[in-house]
Amino acid sequence: MEASEEEEPPSARKFSFWFIFCTVLVLLSLPVAFFAGGLPTFIFTGVAIIPLAFVMGRATEELAGHLGPGAGGLVNATFGTATELIIAIFALSAGLVEIVEASITGSIIGNILLVLGLSMLVGGMRFKEQKFDSNAATTRSTMLTLAVIAMIMPTLFLRYTDIPNVEAITDVMSIGIAAILITAYVLGLVFSLKTHRHFYNPVGEECIAVWSKKKAILVLTLATVGVAIESELLVGSIEASISATGISHLFVGVIIIAVVGNAAEHGGAIIMAWKNKMNLSVGIATSSSTQIALFVAPILVFVSHLFASPMTLAFEIFELVSIALAVVIVHLVSADGKSNWYEGVLLLMVYTIIAIGFFFHP
Repeated sequence: MEASEEEEPPSARKFSFWFIFCTVLVLLSLPVAFFAGGLPTFIFTGVAIIPLAFVMGRATEELAGHLGPGAGGLVNATFGTATELIIAIFALSAGLVEIVEASITGSIIGNILLVLGLSMLVGGMRFKEQKFDSNAATTRSTMLTLAVIAMIMPTLFLRYTDIPNVEAITDVMSIGIAAILITAYVLGLVFSLKTHRHFYNPVGEECIAVWSKKKAILVLTLATVGVAIESELLVGSIEASISATGISHLFVGVIIIAVVGNAAEHGGAIIMAWKNKMNLSVGIATSSSTQIALFVAPILVFVSHLFASPMTLAFEIFELVSIALAVVIVHLVSADGKSNWYEGVLLLMVYTIIAIGFFFHP
């Protein structure tokens, strides 16, 4: 037996603790949902998803390390937003289209305002100025601009076109635009993983696997099952929680569900900023947003047709304007390839202003 198998390193023992902790949370959530229901279930499952998302993210990174830069990057891109995707699918199956659209909005603005803002603030408290690759950041902000345009067209058509079958046409239009967004996402993977890989994978920042491939696949599978269980319980308790608190569907989706679904990315980006790996930190925040906008959202448009209430890309005007404003300010902040604590504060202030708006929105 190899030495590494005789005694686990401290990091492995620490992760084993988190894995056991997640298992206990999943098991406890079942009696909580059965006996308490409503708001207690919503809170408990929301908290449980956070460490599960972390475990899922870690397993994905380990598997990516075994597969190499190209295939590994594809795995990261595919499973990086798995938590949000799973929650959204369960919500669609329950007919909560408004919640799903709001969570997409919240994931996009949360990553580029809250996560990036916290990262710049935390990193800036330790380092006077931090640098990152502006080329990669600018490309991602351009991809987000494409997503905003893709949402504007069906939204304007639905709101301002006076024809009898406008909703049916908006549905067809959304399917076509969703196909374009997925194409843009796939081409973006080719760009970032092959033709211009040096922009996105700087030397010294490659993912190095510590686990065996078998362990990574097993942990990823189990974590995915755990997230699926908690997501179903979470979605099932949303309506009762909204009735108990009086908070709007829009606020729950944009702020609460989005923060829960992106918890793993939040922690990872902030830790990287603290270690002065701002390139990775900015990459985590902006990549997560582009994955949501160009991959998760269009996939959900197609998946929604399996259920009773199809989803379109015609978002609420309030959501659309929030995404557009977030994309504009993150482009301005990241264009020079430098960050400091004050820029982080500004991003957090913008996020807070938007959150206040959604809190009071009926």
